[in-house]
Amino acid sequence: MQIIPGQIKTAALQGYLQGAVAPRPICFASTVDKDGTPNLSPFSFFNIFGSNPVTLIFSPARRVRDNTTKHTLENILETKEVVINVVNYAMVQQASLSSCEYPKGVNEFEKSGFTPVAAEKVKPFRVKESPVQFECVVKEVLEQGTEGGAGNLIICEAVMIHINDNILNEAGNIDPHKIDLVARMGGDYYCRASGGAVFEVAKPNTSLGIGIDALPSSIRQSRILTGNNLGQLANVHEQPVIDPAFEDEHLKNIFQYYSITPDEMEKELHLHAQQLLENGKVQEAWQVLLAGAQ
Repeated sequence: MQIIPGQIKTAALQGYLQGAVAPRPICFASTVDKDGTPNLSPFSFFNIFGSNPVTLIFSPARRVRDNTTKHTLENILETKEVVINVVNYAMVQQASLSSCEYPKGVNEFEKSGFTPVAAEKVKPFRVKESPVQFECVVKEVLEQGTEGGAGNLIICEAVMIHINDNILNEAGNIDPHKIDLVARMGGDYYCRASGGAVFEVAKPNTSLGIGIDALPSSIRQSRILTGNNLGQLANVHEQPVIDPAFEDEHLKNIFQYYSITPDEMEKELHLHAQQLLENGKVQEAWQVLLAGAQ
């Protein structure tokens, strides 16, 4: 499929965009109008774009069906302040409820059952149930168009951050399993960023990885190892050498049972290395592969 924006209906295009660019974190935006009337609404066109200053941007786009604007945008243009609350699994149904298009002046805190808490530095309320809340001043609003679906980039600077101590690990960092965030996919789909959905990828080391092009051809051209597996193996600053002290009972069994069938032995070695890689044991996987290359 190939799509040229402008040649299909905006609603259909938006569906493809939201399905492809996902998961998207949720900005649960709390605002007030010039009279102090609160508003609460979630937006998934959102992310963080800097840490000095702390810059967050979200976009309440113009409605596709009738080209109207959101109360959140109107309030921000009046007051230039917002509290961005993150959304976790325990509050996702209530947050979704708050997205109902209630008439202006209706308090979504009351409709969705959330608890408003006074902010320290801005007028909008914080959401008590949210595990992290960013009090923000709005630095700029960039209108991207005047037709339905056009975005309005709200560039915010966080002036105070509130973090629930219950989501921190022993080192004082946010634990992804404790914060239990959710994110938007396409259509009515969400995803939950905890449990088996959360995994680690080692950052490229500061000494530079050797790269997949530097892997031995028997490894690089493996019919078993995936691109992810090769990426793990190539993220070492120099190719390991055989460690005479390395012991692995499964490796011994492979040599014992498959030594007379080299192709089968290579297959089993690569399957064993793959299992080690999936368990994060990169150096052990290297030793298995190097043993097979002798």
